[in-house]
Amino acid sequence: MAGTAGTPGTPRVLRAMNDRAALDLLLEHGPLSRTRIGKLTGLSKPTASQLLARLEAAGLVRLTGTSEGRPGPSAQLYAVDPTAAYAAGLDVTPHRIRAAVADITGRTVGEHELHTPGRRPARSVVQQVTDALDGAVKAAGLARSDVHRLVIGTPGAFDPTTGRLRYASHLPGWHSPALLDDLAAALPMPVEYENDVNLVALAEQRLGAARGHDDFVLLWNEEGLGAALVLGGRLHRGWTGGAGEVGFLPVPGTPLVRQVTKANSGGYQELAGSQALPRLARELGVPDVPSGPHHDVATTLVARAADHASGPHRELLQAYATRLATGLASLVSVLDPELVVLSGSTLTAGGEVLRALVQAELEELAAARPRLVVGDVREHPVLRGALESALAATRDEVFDTSR
Repeated sequence: MAGTAGTPGTPRVLRAMNDRAALDLLLEHGPLSRTRIGKLTGLSKPTASQLLARLEAAGLVRLTGTSEGRPGPSAQLYAVDPTAAYAAGLDVTPHRIRAAVADITGRTVGEHELHTPGRRPARSVVQQVTDALDGAVKAAGLARSDVHRLVIGTPGAFDPTTGRLRYASHLPGWHSPALLDDLAAALPMPVEYENDVNLVALAEQRLGAARGHDDFVLLWNEEGLGAALVLGGRLHRGWTGGAGEVGFLPVPGTPLVRQVTKANSGGYQELAGSQALPRLARELGVPDVPSGPHHDVATTLVARAADHASGPHRELLQAYATRLATGLASLVSVLDPELVVLSGSTLTAGGEVLRALVQAELEELAAARPRLVVGDVREHPVLRGALESALAATRDEVFDTSR
């Protein structure tokens, strides 16, 4: 008995699978000829021609020119139509919201940054979010309704059982129990929320140092210390979304902190967070310790220390590596990951020098032997991860030709 449309193995489903394979190849390789698409997908020339005609009629691919200048006769080249859909991402911190819009190929077409100073924001969170998004949409020459999906990255995580933001008491205005409903009412597209460090891990997994790895830990140190856990190729978020909140981790070398969520502090944050670096530098006699926001100061100190082969600067980097490895030892002992990615400006500023020191210390402190690497996604990694997340869901919907 013949199956109905939508049943696995039916012509419609097989066509949709071939369509998606071709679209993914075009995203990966850029413009391709009909013959090249046929070879890469294993389809015959007539079938590849029908596929491209179908995708062109659906507004998903378009002709972009010919393959002139190459050996053999010229051929028409096809590419994914970048205007087929748009996705947006937001990176939220206590001081600003950074927004971007990308077309379906992943190219950023509009960006905007909204400063949000003060513990009591003058504008509501809903207004801040819509203003930041609208700024990026306007920069892209689009309308808000053109955005297919939005992913918002914040510190902490929204508890899936209550809808309230947890582990981020320092983010003013974001803790109302009605916030998610208010944002859903104000925005015309589906909105998803993700922890900021999880989004950095997603960016590294798709674009950076963790490509091809299904089990890894990403350690982040910028304004706060956190981690993302990828197990079996998937983000592990935990029951309340708090997996990876390692700043609260009790570690040797700091007092035991009780009621850590009320104190917004913990052992590992106090030991190896960016706020610990200026004090440690002064204790070790590092000259000319700068002033300013602690994460900027820490980044500067680590970058300077990485350039010194000896003296107090190198002592600072060694001490910092030991502190980082102390917390990492607990993580890798439990998870036994294949890879640890060091990310965030305070870590990446140390480059290969700091990475090697942390690797050596970790091998002394833990039985597990993961490989340490420095993250590759350096420019706005939270925002890039938000865009990648929004684009993945958008492509799954827009590229589905079985409906």
